[in-house]
Amino acid sequence: MSSHDLLPVHTGTVIEDDSLTLEQLCRACDVHADWVISLVEESIIEPQGDEMHRWRFSGTSVVRVRSALRLQRDLGVNLAGIALALDLMEELESLRTELKRMRHG
Repeated sequence: MSSHDLLPVHTGTVIEDDSLTLEQLCRACDVHADWVISLVEESIIEPQGDEMHRWRFSGTSVVRVRSALRLQRDLGVNLAGIALALDLMEELESLRTELKRMRHG
């Protein structure tokens, strides 16, 4: 495996006040709008706004879209599997955070 085969790892803080349009989310994650719409239809991400042209996405949506993309590209997971995997990963992270708090509290 060469360095050209490796995907970049994005680090940083997710700011919940961020509000991205569908186009901005697609650019930020380098994906097509149709794929993002599929993620919305599967409840993998949830935009604010009733109509597609008014959709706004949070910083958390960026993280979920990028994670979904990795699951699909690297492991061939379908949308239903992506939804389940992301929910389980979030639950695991929540439990780890709670366990840390209990150990240090």
